[in-house]
Amino acid sequence: MAGFEEIKIDQLKLPKLSKRKVVTGIIVLAVLIFIFTGLYTINPEEVGVIQRFGKYINTTEPGLHFKIPFGVDKLTKVKVKHVFKEEFGYRTLVSGVQTRYSARSYDHESLMLTGDLNIADVEWIVQYRIKDPVKYLFRIRNVVETIRDLSESVTRQIVGDRSGDEVIVLSRKEIADEIQIELQQKLDDYGAGIEIYTVNLQNVNPPERVKPAFNDVNSAKQEKERIVNEAWENYNNIIPEAKGKAKRTIEEAEGYAINRVNRANGDAERFNQMYNQYIYARTVTKKRLYLETMQKILPKVEKIYIIDDKQKGILPLLNLDKGGK
Repeated sequence: MAGFEEIKIDQLKLPKLSKRKVVTGIIVLAVLIFIFTGLYTINPEEVGVIQRFGKYINTTEPGLHFKIPFGVDKLTKVKVKHVFKEEFGYRTLVSGVQTRYSARSYDHESLMLTGDLNIADVEWIVQYRIKDPVKYLFRIRNVVETIRDLSESVTRQIVGDRSGDEVIVLSRKEIADEIQIELQQKLDDYGAGIEIYTVNLQNVNPPERVKPAFNDVNSAKQEKERIVNEAWENYNNIIPEAKGKAKRTIEEAEGYAINRVNRANGDAERFNQMYNQYIYARTVTKKRLYLETMQKILPKVEKIYIIDDKQKGILPLLNLDKGGK
């Protein structure tokens, strides 16, 4: 071009790089990339699931491992020893000494119809862990959403088979155990790789608008139970005592009857013996009976008067006015 001086590249003074240094730098860079993208560490509560071009290859245990870098092998860490938690009917904002809960209403999850057509406000919690990381990752698209949907479905079904009193007061532990068994069975059918650790019914109450009436009903039931218990207590105290008295009276009457019969038999036997003796010795027996009778009578007499059998009038001899008599 006119006005410009043509400059040859060979005339430029550029720093000359050794081919050996360039190759060494490339090798070092490749090694660093290979190390940082190929080596990985699995924590004690985790396992590593390796996919090669999207296909599952193997599962690695805790420790230091190597995989093919540059996106050939893909690593997914799964916490198999961690216990996960899903809350229904409420949400925990901050847990600890002073736990804070969300003020938002979750009635769409917690309001349920019981078997006797009452409404219960059920809050519950599901805790679970991952027992099969391969199934957890590849069998179900959204495991958390599946667990929540299944848990709500199973809980509504089981609550719908129970009465309001059973759900709110009487059978909460049994209902929670039944929910856990049914939910685990459905997750196993889906191949979710999930183990239900526990199901707890946190709070089960009637809806806010019917709580006063519900409390009145409960108070009436408690009063009824108290009266019934007191009646049974009185029954248990009075009836056995009455039965004991009746048995004692019967036994005393039977004893008295046996005693009277035995005494009568004894008197009759004694009379017969005396009569037999009287027949063979009338004078002696007659005199003995007279003496025995007098021995019984005389000790009871305060004063004894001995009178001549020839005396005809004995009244003048007795001081009948003594002592004002």
